[in-house]
Formats: sequence, C-alpha cells, structure tokens
Amino acid sequence: MYHRKKRCVIYPKDIQLITGRSARHAQDVVAKIKRLLQKRSDQYVTVHEFSDFSGIPLELVMQFIDD
Repeated sequence: MYHRKKRCVIYPKDIQLITGRSARHAQDVVAKIKRLLQKRSDQYVTVHEFSDFSGIPLELVMQFIDD
C-alpha cells in the first residue's frame, strides 16, 4: 500500500488558497517570512514557519495542503 508523505514546505499557491488573496500577495508573504527569518532567496519556507507568521493553527494549514 502506498502512503503519501505530507509536505513540510509551503508555496505561494498554497498561501493563496488558504487566505483567498492574490498570487502576488502570497508571493509577498513568502518574501516577508524569508526576510524576517533571514533566509536566502533559494531557501524554502516551511508550513510551521508560515503557521507561526500568520497565526493560523498548523493543523488548519495542513488541511489545506494535504494532497
């Protein structure tokens, strides 16, 4: 039986679906999180980091990105 693993990375498209905001806004959110956490542009933002930043409970975020 094949078990699909959950992602630990969040993408702008996920943020767009969660918040209902535009793609541009979602890209800005990712950029802001990276700046605040002093990440390089080639590094990823995790669902935990997005949850902490947005104040949206992790369990709720995971419901949106579970494939």
